[in-house]
Amino acid sequence: MEGGAEFSLESEAEGSARLRLSGPYLISTIGEIDQNLDAIGDSISAIDLSQVSEIDTVGAWVICRLSRQHSAQVVGASERAQRLIDAVGASSSEAEIRPPRLPLWERASERMGLWVQDGAQSLVGVVGFLGQILIASFSLLRHPRRFRGRALVRQAELVGVDALPIIGLMSFLIGIVIAQQGAVQLAQFGAESLTVNLVGRITLRELGVLMTAIMVAGRSGSAFAAQIGTMKLTEEVDAMRTIGISPVEALVIPRVLACTFMMILLGFYSSVVAIIGGAVVGDLLLGIPFWNFLERIKDVVPTYDLWVGLIKAPVFGLIVGLAGCYHGMKVRGNSEEVGLRTTMAVVSAIFAVIVLDAFFAVFFTEIGWG
Repeated sequence: MEGGAEFSLESEAEGSARLRLSGPYLISTIGEIDQNLDAIGDSISAIDLSQVSEIDTVGAWVICRLSRQHSAQVVGASERAQRLIDAVGASSSEAEIRPPRLPLWERASERMGLWVQDGAQSLVGVVGFLGQILIASFSLLRHPRRFRGRALVRQAELVGVDALPIIGLMSFLIGIVIAQQGAVQLAQFGAESLTVNLVGRITLRELGVLMTAIMVAGRSGSAFAAQIGTMKLTEEVDAMRTIGISPVEALVIPRVLACTFMMILLGFYSSVVAIIGGAVVGDLLLGIPFWNFLERIKDVVPTYDLWVGLIKAPVFGLIVGLAGCYHGMKVRGNSEEVGLRTTMAVVSAIFAVIVLDAFFAVFFTEIGWG
């Protein structure tokens, strides 16, 4: 090709050949003949560069590669070409690209140790973050004018009011599923009427609050982490510190308070809607009139079941809010970290909520609220 890199083979004695290169050997020209050079199968004794007009680092690297493959001597190189070839050749290494793979038991032990270390560091970080929130809360109590009431109202709207449709739909469907599946199983014992007890107790005590907490973690906890994490990347958090505004007071406390208080209302709302869903199934499939179903709820569900749900709700809301804000404040480096921390916020919040729910189940059973 005119103006491009070219090569030719010239036979010599004893079955060897001389590879003669010509033209510019640059990154912009060498790509068209690189595969042809690799395909050369003859024994090359020398690589002649006397007709190479220009050369760069890529060209020098290709020549060094050919020289090593064929144990050929480079001849006819200009002073600049020789300097590049010597520099590239000196930087080459025969070391393994990948390190040797350790045995399984060593890799498993190492990975487990890293998990334990990361868990301990995360625990220390969460405790320190909670301490920052407590210090900021006491500071707001001393200076109540600094409290951002509008931010609290806005976050309460986002966490609570805007979540009513999706949580209502989810709870209604859960109530339908519990009533339908419960009735099918209880029918084997002729106890379909106990479906009212099943729906009322399991929604008020467990599933209403638990499913709401999971939904809030996926909806609001992730939003907290993404919002604060983005502000960290754009240095808005650092700018707030520079002008004397505490990011914990301005960003974290309103979100945590909104999530904590709105979880009480959302949990109760979820339980009520789930009971209504169960009442619909009772009216359509079990022959229990809708209003009779709701009336019987008051008789068969103990009052302490309602209190169990209302006690767990703010604790779950606090956990979700803390997880979202903590991981948002931990964002560093680049935008990929925002997605990673958002995922970690949701996963850690849901995990903590389920663990605490198991603890509450044992605790309330021990005190006679089982």
